[in-house]
Amino acid sequence: MKITVFGASGRIGGEIVRQGAAEGHDVTAVVRRGSEVEDRPADVRLIEVEGIHDPEQLVAAVAGRDAVLSGLGPRRRADAGILAPMTRALLDSMDRAGVDRILAVSAAPLGPPHPDDAVVSRRLMYPLIGRILRPVYDDLREMEDDLALSGHEWTAVRPPRLVDRAVTGRYRTAVEANLARGGTISRADVAHAMLAMVNDRRTFRHAVGVAW
Repeated sequence: MKITVFGASGRIGGEIVRQGAAEGHDVTAVVRRGSEVEDRPADVRLIEVEGIHDPEQLVAAVAGRDAVLSGLGPRRRADAGILAPMTRALLDSMDRAGVDRILAVSAAPLGPPHPDDAVVSRRLMYPLIGRILRPVYDDLREMEDDLALSGHEWTAVRPPRLVDRAVTGRYRTAVEANLARGGTISRADVAHAMLAMVNDRRTFRHAVGVAW
């Protein structure tokens, strides 16, 4: 399969690149000029862009591909507000190139907590995190709304707290739901899940919770 990965210099994007190449996919990695993909396999094509809003560069990056996987996301609270415009630029480039499938990283707090979670998690922690990071989640919510309105075959992948551990392939997923007691997952397993969902039509046009 031919895939283009945006945010490929980030920790989830880099994992998608490395795992995708290891699975035999034809991978194009898109990064900002001057960035690199750590441990990039030799057969991965690298495209450097001046900015995510350069339409010609973006169209060239996605043309002829089967799917776009976005590891783009805010790295800190101060980055809130950048993701939705970036994703709209990707969707526009996909429209122009005739590419339909897109998967993007979102976050578990956009969905309701699982009813089997502890009361302290449902009534205290979820609302508290939502208030502290409200600008970030507002940006993610706008991104998901744009995906839903786009007409593309989209999937928003909603992980909980992310940790840096090796890929296990042992995680749970739930369409339009969060997982009970699903408090963490590694960035490597989020990447693994996204690659596994590319052709899974059950995830098309849905948000999908993913957690250990």
